[in-house]
Amino acid sequence: MNLPALADLLASRGLRLLPGSYAVPVELLVQLPDATIAHFTARGTTLRLRTYAPDALTTITIPAECGCGDHHPQTGPTRVVLSRYATPLEKRTIHGGHTYNWHHHEAGLLPLPTATHHFLALLSTLPTPTSGTLSTPAHSLVPA
Repeated sequence: MNLPALADLLASRGLRLLPGSYAVPVELLVQLPDATIAHFTARGTTLRLRTYAPDALTTITIPAECGCGDHHPQTGPTRVVLSRYATPLEKRTIHGGHTYNWHHHEAGLLPLPTATHHFLALLSTLPTPTSGTLSTPAHSLVPA
């Protein structure tokens, strides 16, 4: 699985993979049906899911390497990121040291399909405005 395949999988469930998502190490920014932003990271021995209000996203401009404007434009590309002032609405964590006996950086080494399974499992524990929790079990969302 790669990010475009993941985007298609999420879109089939009404979720939108946002720019700023990475496959290695896994970091996902996903817009939920209610426009809430879900931020999932797999780092060290921890898997984290945090949700943010829709206005928590911002864009930053990457400055040109030399900055002189003679060789490059004065401003570089833009990147979608969470605002540093954003506060999470909900937090979910899987401590790999406790759950899977991880000791070093196993979460950061997870392949995208495995990390996606954990993302969807954590996402299914979040309350939704209409039903209390997501109705589709995580294991049915990730292709075998």
